[in-house]
Amino acid sequence: MYIIDEEAERKEILRRYRYLFTVWKRNILPEERLLIRKAFNLAVKAHKDMRRKSGEPYIYHPLEVARIVIQEIGLGTTSVVCALLHDVVEDSDFISLSDIQNMFGEKVARIIDGLTKIEEIFDQGSLSLQAENFKKILLTLSDDVRVILIKLADRLHNMRTLDSMPHAKQLKIASETIYLYAPLAHRLGLHTLKSELEDLSLKYTEPEVYQTITEKIRESEPERARFIHQFIYPIKKALTEQGFNFSITGRVKSVYSIWGKMKKKEIPFEEVYDLFAIRIVLDSPAENEKSDCWRVYSIITDFYKPNHERLRDWLSIPKANGYEALHTTVMSHIGQWVEVQIRSKRTDEIAEKGYAAHWKYKENSPTQTAEQGLDEWLNRIREILENPDSNALDFLNDFKLNLFSDEMYAFTPKGEMKTLPVRSTVLDFAYSIHSDIGNTCIGAKVNHKLVPLNFQLKSGDQVEIITSKKQKPQAEWNDFVVTARAKTRIKQFFKEEYRTTSEQGKVMLEQIYLKNGIEFNIQNIKFFRDFMSISSTQELYFLFSIGTVTDEDFKECFQKEKSGWFQSITKPFTRSKKQVDNRAKSLKEEILRQVKDTPEQVVLDENNENLSYSTSKCCNAIPGDDVIGIITPDQGIKIHRINCKEAIKIMSQHGNRIVKAKWRQDDIINFLTGLKIDGIDRKGIVNDFARVISQELDINIRSFNLESSEGVFEGVIMIYINNASSLINLISKLKEISGVQHVTRIS
Repeated sequence: MYIIDEEAERKEILRRYRYLFTVWKRNILPEERLLIRKAFNLAVKAHKDMRRKSGEPYIYHPLEVARIVIQEIGLGTTSVVCALLHDVVEDSDFISLSDIQNMFGEKVARIIDGLTKIEEIFDQGSLSLQAENFKKILLTLSDDVRVILIKLADRLHNMRTLDSMPHAKQLKIASETIYLYAPLAHRLGLHTLKSELEDLSLKYTEPEVYQTITEKIRESEPERARFIHQFIYPIKKALTEQGFNFSITGRVKSVYSIWGKMKKKEIPFEEVYDLFAIRIVLDSPAENEKSDCWRVYSIITDFYKPNHERLRDWLSIPKANGYEALHTTVMSHIGQWVEVQIRSKRTDEIAEKGYAAHWKYKENSPTQTAEQGLDEWLNRIREILENPDSNALDFLNDFKLNLFSDEMYAFTPKGEMKTLPVRSTVLDFAYSIHSDIGNTCIGAKVNHKLVPLNFQLKSGDQVEIITSKKQKPQAEWNDFVVTARAKTRIKQFFKEEYRTTSEQGKVMLEQIYLKNGIEFNIQNIKFFRDFMSISSTQELYFLFSIGTVTDEDFKECFQKEKSGWFQSITKPFTRSKKQVDNRAKSLKEEILRQVKDTPEQVVLDENNENLSYSTSKCCNAIPGDDVIGIITPDQGIKIHRINCKEAIKIMSQHGNRIVKAKWRQDDIINFLTGLKIDGIDRKGIVNDFARVISQELDINIRSFNLESSEGVFEGVIMIYINNASSLINLISKLKEISGVQHVTRIS
């Protein structure tokens, strides 16, 4: 429990404030110091009576965000001022955005506006508050990237202090972080910050996994240290003899990265060979960086054999986030593959601090490629933001798809390089050149070979686009393009075509009204629209223009008006639709009422008559799994496992629909789940599986599919099981069967 000691808190606040200038590794001008002091005093005043969930004074938070901005991202005075003030407008009744502008200038006010949070109101529609908030941030990001850098610092401190929050809030914030903020930090080149965000997210979404891997890393530290020392000794000696000024270290990979490899390869911790990487950082002049890195690579391969398929040259073509380095994987003296990263001092700082470090080195940079990459990235953000009609979730999905994905490079016939997401097609390439080229594209020559529009490109392909004036975008193009630019341009084309066709339809329909002696007014148009069950007037015009709605429909409508028959058939239909809407609304209200009455959790059993819930098929949660509930408007509560990818996505986008959930312990309900098994094939192994599952553990098998080839087998067993502990016991028993190598649960 936090004990309040005002005098001790006052001293701690001043200590944290002074520490900002200690970590700032440059001379601070007197006017800068005065500006920061002014921001600090205002923040203290605004947050005077506020405390965090932990009980600590709220002012600790903006002070810590400012420290992260200085020490871990490397930003300057304006960013520090904004970090100190980022919650002032929202949390204070006496300070407005215009006050900030008057006191600190337009630039600070604009950044603060981008950082000010949206008031949280329960979302009654299909849009997500989190998605809308994220879109607002990016609108400002397109003008000033410092908005998102400060927001990332804010998120990092919130993640570091998440222990004091309720469990449901922890899940919402952690899911939002892993889905959006960690990839965004990666895209801006903030590797250290990105890794910590990922690890902290895992700590709260899968605490047992996080704890287990952390413990195993700690246990293996002495053995790993000995191995690294032996591995780097000959390299260190040779580099010293060659006169290099360098540092060489062995760094353990992040917990999240290790867990990703364990899941992807379906292996235990002990079988993850690349737990760490060797990093060599050279203190070389800018003009010698590339040649020195390749010289070091040559020295390393004198001692260890490289895997040529794992050579990554990001010196010649930096990553889109500005990352520059040479990576190789070599075979060590004990038969273990080791990744070696070779960087210069400049590129090492850029790799750790990303965007901010670019501008520090910009004047001395031997190439502008990295800066151009960042400018291109910001331009692509602006393109996505150009589409005002997309709802927040569509926007968010486009943003994540295009800006967080792995990338590849393709070339025009003249050798101009285009950076595109992996799995981009010929049509994406065409739209990356110009909208008109995309709209009229009929195919392409890739490496001088004719290919269709949906042909997926690979890095290094040379692409010549073929166009035709007769071509225009087709609806099915949306099925295979992946870039936001292509999707947006196709939507714009159809939107413009829809508008033009609707205008033509309006003129045609007006003539029909006049011809039949009926006034062309809002009431009569709505009457015809309702008769045809069409949702909007523009859609009516469009459908009339293309012939889906005809003159005969018009005549039938207004003849029925005279007889009164039309009204008699539409009233029951209208009531029925309203009743359906009310039932959905009642279900939603009932869920919210029960959640409000028992905020701790929803208890899941088969006797909940009033509270509708079901387990989601994407992860097949069973009793004993850690689960959460997501409120849906018309399907009750959907139950997901906490580590389900779909759940993480939903929690990040609909955080206000999360409810805590737990299973009743005394219910015996069988749930369908699956196991993937592989190993060395032998006679009688199928009988052993059947004996363990059916006879020893009395578990029902729904299906059993096993394929054997060249002495090894792979199989999938679908079973009915009533809780997670029974499943864990079953997996343990199956692993004991002779020949079985791996048994994993199918998500």
